[in-house]
Amino acid sequence: MNHTTLTVTTAVADQLLAMAARPLESGAVLLARTAALPTGGIRLLGIRLVEVPSHVYTARSDIGFSITAEGFMPALREAEHTGCTAIWVHTHPAPGSTPTLSRRDTVVNTQLAGTFATRTGSGLYGALTIAPGERGITFTGHIEGDHLATIDRIFVAGPAFRLFRAFSATTPDLPELHDRQVRAFGPEIQHVLGQLRIAVVGIGGTGSAVAEQLVRLGIRDLTLIDPDTLSTSNLTRVYGSTPADVGRFKVHVAADHLTRIAPDARINPVVGTVSHRHVAQHVVGADIVFGCTDDDAGRMRLSRFSYTYLTPLIDCGIKISAAADNTVRDIIGRVTVLHPGAACLLCRGRVSPDIAAAQERTVQEQARLEREGYAPALPGVEPAVIAFTTATAAAAVNELLERLIGYGPTPRPSETLLLAHERRSSANHQEPTPSHYCGSDDPSNYGDTERYWGLNWPDA
Repeated sequence: MNHTTLTVTTAVADQLLAMAARPLESGAVLLARTAALPTGGIRLLGIRLVEVPSHVYTARSDIGFSITAEGFMPALREAEHTGCTAIWVHTHPAPGSTPTLSRRDTVVNTQLAGTFATRTGSGLYGALTIAPGERGITFTGHIEGDHLATIDRIFVAGPAFRLFRAFSATTPDLPELHDRQVRAFGPEIQHVLGQLRIAVVGIGGTGSAVAEQLVRLGIRDLTLIDPDTLSTSNLTRVYGSTPADVGRFKVHVAADHLTRIAPDARINPVVGTVSHRHVAQHVVGADIVFGCTDDDAGRMRLSRFSYTYLTPLIDCGIKISAAADNTVRDIIGRVTVLHPGAACLLCRGRVSPDIAAAQERTVQEQARLEREGYAPALPGVEPAVIAFTTATAAAAVNELLERLIGYGPTPRPSETLLLAHERRSSANHQEPTPSHYCGSDDPSNYGDTERYWGLNWPDA
């Protein structure tokens, strides 16, 4: 059977944890949007958990319950209205219980499947059984109907990142390779690193450093996206590159290098830009995306993607400001983390819509609009130095680790600025704008919509 991941917000995860901790069995309906994967199958995005009201339970104990149809019908109506799939959730709270389905659970799933799939109009029925576990919860789950798959992972997208594995998941032995990291963070974090799926967009000085650090940390599923070939000037910054690689695509240079470091890693190199839909679809399915592209067009699209698909984006960049006489004015690295509850790059003023639009025009069209005064001139080649691209990459990877482990202050800031010229750093946070996509909680805005990522595409 195929496997699928369920991504949920922190709010939904907290509700699931609270349900699992109650002494009596509880039920709920999880409203989920779907995201088609480029390899086939879907990813589930859990947006809202509608718990069964206490007054509709007709019987309830620690090993079972009965409810009237009003326990789930209002949620099914909301699912139909918002284009969601409805996932039936219930708990096994009795001491020593596991989330393995009982005979009664199987009967209930059979009874509910047709009603859920038909009333929502999604053609899908999902079931999730949760029980208390060492890491908060353990679970079993599946979807059936138009797609058939087991739910084997639950990823929590928020200020902190969490990964819950299905009850049937095995825990492999850790290789001695990561002994020093295990001594720092413990074996559980190392197991999580090995099961994360990450995409890095932009494989230049910053992106190649991020990718190498990730693989050395233990990431074993990595998608690399970049449209460019390696130039001679890239050799001073791109990790794993040699003069013999000049003219090759950066993603292929990086993939070869990372495979030499970790032969067991699954490295997926994709040549192209996320400004094109056939390339952008390759980030769907990642648990976390590192945005290391140096163009506003790519950043604008990734910013929208992050919220639409409940996928944290760790966006990073470096800017060196120098005068005409080569006097350095400032060196600023930036790492901005996007997740539900934090402002997007547009609301933060970290991207320019005008520049982004200009970068997606043809050279001829952009030149004409510049002459006519309707478009801004595009910036030229920016200065770049390996010491600063690497420092920024390390700060970006630190955000991944801290949000998995929790060794930093709370509440977590959503942006870090590295002021290298002043030998200091600063951090800040900005709330999402309620009227903007980063502040929306409408389930119909998530996942695959009529406009892919909620955007227009030049190759659509």
